[in-house]
Amino acid sequence: MSLALRLADEADKITTARFRARDLVVERKPDRTPVTDADVAVEDAIRAVLAAEAPDDQVAGEERGGTAGAGRAWVVDPIDGTKNFLRGVPVWATLIALVVDGVPVVGVVSAPALGRRWWASAGGGAHTRDALGERAIAVSGVRDLSDAYLSTTHLGTWGEYHSREAYLALVDACWENRAFGDFWQHCLVAEGAIDVAAEPIVNPWDVAPFQVLVTEAGGRFSDLSGVARFDGGNVLSSNGHLHEAALKVLAENR
Repeated sequence: MSLALRLADEADKITTARFRARDLVVERKPDRTPVTDADVAVEDAIRAVLAAEAPDDQVAGEERGGTAGAGRAWVVDPIDGTKNFLRGVPVWATLIALVVDGVPVVGVVSAPALGRRWWASAGGGAHTRDALGERAIAVSGVRDLSDAYLSTTHLGTWGEYHSREAYLALVDACWENRAFGDFWQHCLVAEGAIDVAAEPIVNPWDVAPFQVLVTEAGGRFSDLSGVARFDGGNVLSSNGHLHEAALKVLAENR
């Protein structure tokens, strides 16, 4: 955990210096998603620290590649929410997870433009830091979908990767919905501000820290078939009470 927090500190130095910079360099990757010079600089800085501090560990990052096989692997998204970052929207974060034999055991999410950081370790609970200080966090106690607060990232991806009708059925089953998007919605689930977050398409580095963050906060994290994994290509995080009900709605309306 100490090393993960240090990695987040290094990332914050770079991202805050480059956020809203007039000379920010933006390119497109083969999948047409944007990447900035800050994304690459953050991942390179994290890899440099890990090479010195944990040279035997694997590293899998969004920009430089790599895999998280057996043993210890660090899974890194240097800037989750790059589209927000390059537009000057302050909702973006660096995501860092230590995965051991395929299971995340340490997770850190650092969103310096929001003044927020979240972290968790297996057996160590989930925590956050904001303007009010540091505190332990826990999921909500909402037990009925009709009382639930729901979030996703981009509605358009449901039609392409899963089922737009299924997600809209889940919207109709819930009390309120928003698109907080990307990292933030899963952090909000962990701290009990919202109850369910669903995404039809994700990469492993997009969600690795949330498996440990949400579960240590007392919630549940799985793919859309209900399997507890971060590399299934889609994800549902919840306060646990609502998980099976949300999975059922999504399955029945595909």
